[in-house]
Amino acid sequence: MASFTAKDVQALRQSTGVGMLDAKRALEENDGDIEEATQWLRVQGIAGAAKRGEREASQGAVAVVRQDAVAAIVELRCETDFVAKAAEFVALADELAELVVSKGDTAAAERQDEVDRLRTTLKENISIGRVERLEATGGEVLDTYLHQQAGRGVNAVAVVVRDGTQEQAHELAVHIAFAKPAYLRRDDVPAADVAAERSTVEEISRNEGKPEAALAKIVEGRMNGWFKERVLLEQPYVRDEKQTVAAWLGSAEVVRFAQVVVGS
Repeated sequence: MASFTAKDVQALRQSTGVGMLDAKRALEENDGDIEEATQWLRVQGIAGAAKRGEREASQGAVAVVRQDAVAAIVELRCETDFVAKAAEFVALADELAELVVSKGDTAAAERQDEVDRLRTTLKENISIGRVERLEATGGEVLDTYLHQQAGRGVNAVAVVVRDGTQEQAHELAVHIAFAKPAYLRRDDVPAADVAAERSTVEEISRNEGKPEAALAKIVEGRMNGWFKERVLLEQPYVRDEKQTVAAWLGSAEVVRFAQVVVGS
């Protein structure tokens, strides 16, 4: 059995940039010899993959899986559109989503070895991005939507609705995909963001020469428009922009939604 210490593992990690498991394996394969282990990592392409980890991963694929009352969205990131469309890359994203549905939010990490293998074989910075898992309970319905381009998911949505229909949940998921709300309710928007926007709007209105007496009303109107862009319940419903999402839902209530868009 190879003989090496934790300090040897740390030294190899620092010199090559690889993870702990890869460093230990390299030392095991080379009888604890750090120089041989370094060369082994180079030959295997793992050290190069670690360096690739510093490059920006702004492309990728998203997968969504729904099983009964549970849905999961997983984002798999990479550097180029070419790799994002690769069959094995898309398949791994799907597998990760299935794993999260069946085992929980952190289950995707169980396939880190496979992510690292793809990083080596495809020669790009590949990593697991956002992971979302939604579950519907009594009186709730759940649905999903996935927008695809060139055979891979690029925009995934899952939504849970209480006291509504399956059709409503699906239509709402479609709306979210295209309207891209950041928040469910106005109260969910961070107070600091609201204050900063209000200050900017007031300054713009004054610079436009708006009368001081009408300033408060003008600012309020512009703030309402700002909220409508960001808050789901206040957005105009995409299939009937004369009514808001809240009005279209009627007595149904949105419990939670999640959206993951490639590159955002």
